[in-house]
Amino acid sequence: MSTNLIRFVRARVKAPALRSAVLAAGIAALALQSGVARADSPASFADLAAKVTPAVVNIAAVEDVTDQSGGMPEEMPFHFPPGSPFEEFFKHFRNGQQEQDHNGNKHKATALGSGFIVDPAGYIVTNNHVIDGATDIKVTTADGLQLQAKLIGTDEKTDLALLKVESKTPLPFVSFGDSDQTRVGDWVLAVGNPFGLGGTVTTGIISARGRDIRSGPFDDFLQIDASINQGNSGGPTFNMNGQVVGINAAIATPNGGSVGIGFAIPSNLAKPVIAELKEHGKVERGWLGVRIQEVTPELAQAMGLDEPKGALVAAVDSKGPANGKLQAGDVVLSFNGQAIDKMRDLPRLVAAAAADSTAKVEVLRNHEHQTVDVTIGHLPTEARVAAADAPADAKTAPGAAEKLLGLRLVALDHDARAQFEIPDSVDGALIADVDQDGKAAEQGLRPGDVIERVADSSIKNPADVDRLVEQARKDQKKSVLMLISRQGDDLFLALDLSDA
Repeated sequence: MSTNLIRFVRARVKAPALRSAVLAAGIAALALQSGVARADSPASFADLAAKVTPAVVNIAAVEDVTDQSGGMPEEMPFHFPPGSPFEEFFKHFRNGQQEQDHNGNKHKATALGSGFIVDPAGYIVTNNHVIDGATDIKVTTADGLQLQAKLIGTDEKTDLALLKVESKTPLPFVSFGDSDQTRVGDWVLAVGNPFGLGGTVTTGIISARGRDIRSGPFDDFLQIDASINQGNSGGPTFNMNGQVVGINAAIATPNGGSVGIGFAIPSNLAKPVIAELKEHGKVERGWLGVRIQEVTPELAQAMGLDEPKGALVAAVDSKGPANGKLQAGDVVLSFNGQAIDKMRDLPRLVAAAAADSTAKVEVLRNHEHQTVDVTIGHLPTEARVAAADAPADAKTAPGAAEKLLGLRLVALDHDARAQFEIPDSVDGALIADVDQDGKAAEQGLRPGDVIERVADSSIKNPADVDRLVEQARKDQKKSVLMLISRQGDDLFLALDLSDA
């Protein structure tokens, strides 16, 4: 199967998104994996499962959704034999997810996910995308207790959220382990709520470490082959000592179901974020004010490095804290004594550094090693992309780029440049969000890309893109050519307009 058919899916489940392929693939994968035995597997995971499952919860996040089709409920996504247990289960599951209002065009949609209790006082960790936009969050514990949850804080960049529930008695909880000590091949156990099947336990191994799936600036996922599906989002991955070493967040799949490639946020990345959310309700990050790129083997050879490592400084923000300290062409080799093996190591270390602290940055400059002291700044206010849109009372219907291509565009203002580290030399419309089922996603476009040209015309704002895409459609063009700027690199893409 061609790799371009594989897409990364956030592993929460929403009833309107369930389709026969998803259910068939998910059920088949579970059936196949349940019959696979490994010669070196433990005699039983029962003791471990009994120890940790009481602290794992199901999360139902309700949000208001506008239904352009008039709000009528969809048909059953898969037709099971009449009277079969699967027919009854999914009928009950489907009917519980939508509630149409009296206007006939709005309903409440419920996103199902997972979470785990990390404090007997009722603090619960989950994914941000499980509860994003929710107007009501309910938690169901392993013993069936239903509790109203309060949102303490979220962090979009790491896709983490912290909830709080009130209970008359202390709740069972689990602790974080050291994800840096996990090795490829180690056994893990995942617990969650796939397709609403609460308390599901699956096992597997850590297949790889340090995966970057382009979901955010701090990607460092553990890849696991324990079966996780839609609804597992926010659930824990445990080591054999019953410690949480990962938070399940996404799957790679050609069809929406599990194929044994899942991704978990490492516990060592999550721990400081959760601690800040608990204390402050938000995460404050350090800022260096540089734009970086990968050190390729060719660049390493030209710069006198024995191997491709570090982060190459491509540009320095004139208003950033590194201005006058670092310069374009520097290769950052370590930050506060921690080696920068890969480019993406630097943003994580800088983000974790306290603002106003002094960091020692080792660089290779003009073939010579130097150590530079840089005062870490406060990351500029990261307004949600919606803040760059028009005011609520000025909103209009989605533009052509959103309707035809699945792109949400915003103006490239100062905050957007700071958030995505886009230099002043780049002009255009910023891609703030991409519909994973849209045409743009099929072509590999992602948030943070900047559309500089459409056809032969330069882009100054989102309206230019909408106008030119709509004109191409009216001219019955089969595709539209775009010039994209991505992390300082330009590339052309031809986006399909057929059937638009």
